[in-house]
Amino acid sequence: MIEAIESALSFLPAGLVALIIILGKILVLVLPLMGAVAYLTYAERKVIGFMQVRIGPNRVGFFGYKLWGLGQPIADAVKLIFKETILPTNANKFLFISAPILTLAPSLAAWAVVPFDDGLVISNIDASLLYILAMTSLGVYGVIIAGWASNSKYAFIGALRSAAQIVSYEIAMGFALVGVLVAAGSLNLGEIVNAQRGSFGVLNWYFIPLLPLFVVYFISGVAETNRAPFDVAEGESEIVAGFHVEYSSMTFSVFFLAEYANMILIALLTSIMFLGGWLSPLNGILPASLLEGDSVLGLLLGDGIHWLLAKISVFLFLFLWFRATFPRYRYDQIMRLGWKIFIPITIVWLLVAAGLVVGKVGPWFS
Repeated sequence: MIEAIESALSFLPAGLVALIIILGKILVLVLPLMGAVAYLTYAERKVIGFMQVRIGPNRVGFFGYKLWGLGQPIADAVKLIFKETILPTNANKFLFISAPILTLAPSLAAWAVVPFDDGLVISNIDASLLYILAMTSLGVYGVIIAGWASNSKYAFIGALRSAAQIVSYEIAMGFALVGVLVAAGSLNLGEIVNAQRGSFGVLNWYFIPLLPLFVVYFISGVAETNRAPFDVAEGESEIVAGFHVEYSSMTFSVFFLAEYANMILIALLTSIMFLGGWLSPLNGILPASLLEGDSVLGLLLGDGIHWLLAKISVFLFLFLWFRATFPRYRYDQIMRLGWKIFIPITIVWLLVAAGLVVGKVGPWFS
C-alpha cells in the first residue's frame, strides 16, 4: 500500500513524500488510539457500574437514539473543549501548560515501535524494547512539573508521591523486561513475538517460564499508571485530586488521555512479551493448513491483529476489575511491595530464566 502511495505522489520531491507518509502513519495510529481511549472511559463506567449493580452512562446517544449511552465520551470531550482553563495565582504559566504535554507525548511516542502484526509497525528498530523503556520513563517529568508549577501544596505532595511510586515500580518493570530479553535474545519486539512461535501453541508463550516476571510486570504497570489500588498520587480522601488538582478543561483531559493511553500500552506490551502478541493460541492444536489459508476460517483462527486486540482487551478488563474490587493501599504498603517484594522476585527469576536458556529447556528455549 505504501508503494502505491509513493508512486501516486511521485511528482513531489522525495523528501516531501517521505514526510507525508510518516505523517500518515502517525495519524493512522493516533486517531484510533484516541478513539480507544475515549471509549475505554465509557467501558470503565459501564463495567464498574455492572459490578456495583448500577446502570452507568445510558442517556447520551446519537440522532435522538440513546444507544446505551455510546455518545457519552463525545459529550465529555465537547464539554472539556469549551470549558475555561484556569491558571492558579503565582503559577508558572509555561510549565503549567507544558506539564500535560510532557505527560502525553512520551506515552504516544512509545507506540512508534510497537508491532501490531508481522511487519505492521511504524518503525521496526532493533532496540525497540530499550526505546519503550526510555519513553515510558519520561512521563514522570510531566507529573513532577505539574505538581511544582501549580503553586499548590496538595498538588506538590501528589507529585512527589507519584514520582517516588513510578520510579520504584519502573525498576521492577525494567528487570522483568530484561528477563524477556534473556529469553528471546533480542531487543526487537517483533522478534520477541516470533521467538514465542512454536508447535505447542499457547505452551510456547513466555508467560509459563517467566510467570513471576509476567505477574510482576503487569502489576507494576498498574502502579506505573497510577491506577487503583495504587492511586495514592490522586488520593481524593487525603490530597483532593493529587498532582492535577489545579487543572481544568483540556489541560486536565490531556492528563486523562495520557493515563488511559498508558493503560492500553501496558496491556499491549504485556500481550506482546508474555502472551505471544498476534500469534494464535490454536497453533499446534489445529492443522497448519487450516490456520494459514486465505479462507474466512483461516483469517479468524490464524495469526493476526485480532488476537492481539483480544489479549489487550483482557488486560484492560483487569485494570477496570481491580479498580472496582480493591481498596487503595497505604503509601508505605506500596513502597514495600515495590522495593522488598517485586525487585527481589525479578532478580531471582532473572537467574532462573538465564539457567533455562543455557540449559535449552523446551519447548521455549530448545
